[in-house]
Amino acid sequence: MITVANTTYTSARIKYSFDHDAFLLSVAGLDDLCNPERTLQIDSAVLDKAEAETGEVNAGAQEENEEEEEKPQKKKQTKKEQAESLRKVVDTVGRIGQPGEHVQNVISVGMLSEGWDAKTVTHVMGLRAFSSQLLCEQVVGRGLRRWSYDVEPDGLFAPEYVNIFGVPFTFLPHEGGTDGPPPPPPPPKTRIEPTKEKERHRISFPNVLRIDHVYKPKLTLDMCNVKALELDPYDSITEAELAGLIAGKPNPAALTDIDLKEIAAKLRVQSIIFRIASSIYNSEKRPDWKGSKETFLIQLIRIIEKFITSDRIHIKNPLFNQDETRKRILVMLNMNKVIQHIWNEIRAENTAELTAVFDGEHPIRSTDDMRTWWTSRPCEDFSKSHVNQTVVDQNWEYLEARTLNDNDRVVSFVKNDHLGFAVFYNYQGVIRRYFPDFIIKLADGAHLVLETKGRDNDENKTKRAFLDEWCKAVNQHGGFGKWQWAVSFDPNDLDGIITETGLS
Repeated sequence: MITVANTTYTSARIKYSFDHDAFLLSVAGLDDLCNPERTLQIDSAVLDKAEAETGEVNAGAQEENEEEEEKPQKKKQTKKEQAESLRKVVDTVGRIGQPGEHVQNVISVGMLSEGWDAKTVTHVMGLRAFSSQLLCEQVVGRGLRRWSYDVEPDGLFAPEYVNIFGVPFTFLPHEGGTDGPPPPPPPPKTRIEPTKEKERHRISFPNVLRIDHVYKPKLTLDMCNVKALELDPYDSITEAELAGLIAGKPNPAALTDIDLKEIAAKLRVQSIIFRIASSIYNSEKRPDWKGSKETFLIQLIRIIEKFITSDRIHIKNPLFNQDETRKRILVMLNMNKVIQHIWNEIRAENTAELTAVFDGEHPIRSTDDMRTWWTSRPCEDFSKSHVNQTVVDQNWEYLEARTLNDNDRVVSFVKNDHLGFAVFYNYQGVIRRYFPDFIIKLADGAHLVLETKGRDNDENKTKRAFLDEWCKAVNQHGGFGKWQWAVSFDPNDLDGIITETGLS
């Protein structure tokens, strides 16, 4: 309840009545407000004084009795601490787990006309003169914050009501007269939030803003379609002699043998591969490969290494196949053959790489980040969900959630409701957000994004295409484990989907 008074004297009298006239208030049905510990008396002067740190702050009763003086006093806060604590109490009235959670009755002077966002206001009482219609609208606006945004079967929000006394309010049309029946009480609300008792079922997920397609030039060699290269040792030079020339003829006295085995021992396979790749790239007949020279050279080295170490090179003499040194010699001697053999088989392509762009401030979100919210929809408590209650709008969702909770391969799961997990997709030129139904963590550490659909259409197919890109981009990143997606068209197929996900 909010009471708007004209002066601090009036607000003090109001608080005194709430604290001491419990009988009269109980007759009026307001006995729940007769708790001094749940009453906050505040005015703009006190709040300004606290924030300015210019004097002692006394928020609450304006009078002190002798009994309170005899009680042992707690350690006094500094002015700055008083200002911070008072502001936190005022700003968090009615919020679960916040300093203002206990406040049930606010008596104010000269404030709460704007910039206050409590969603639990049920009564507004005005005990002052209102000089303008705008001020009336601002005061009444304190009670117009919705508790719940659940949509009824008719597609509208459920009606919520606030009782207003003493505030002239005419800018909205009235429905009926004053003799009609009172509005029906709101349906009971269920509090939805993650719980510490089920912290082990916490699920984290990447907060992806978009998926970028990055195109990069790439050289490829289809090993399956490349013909085998046959090398015959007898067609290769295995011995050579060098000598100085005298009168155009070699000098037999200075004749020297070249030991190919000694050269092979000094020349590693990586050196041979690098020379072949360098010869291909630096050739004048090299195709027009658009891109960085260093990038293509590295790709060529990998392609040639894969070709040389594959079974696509056949040596007729079995001795060369058994001796690695002899094989290396033969490849080195037939370097030009190797180059000509794979020259026309190398292709330059533009490949698309999916890159996930994450939220800079919150790149990772989890079930811990879910804010407490309330709902009147049916709920069920499942042991494998970090959230205390899972909202089940239909029998279908209940069956799916129960199947997940009972499946041995499911470690944890959560329904994507107020969780903030969304996949952006483009349908008919409009960027939209898609909220899959469940996030599941399996026993092998993989995550499954599950969508439940009774029937399919073009937009749902588009959603799944973008969800598939989302999973691929996250998997390529490598920092979030393995992510997969699936669609359940019937509750009976869910166990099979989970089993196939584990095997894939």
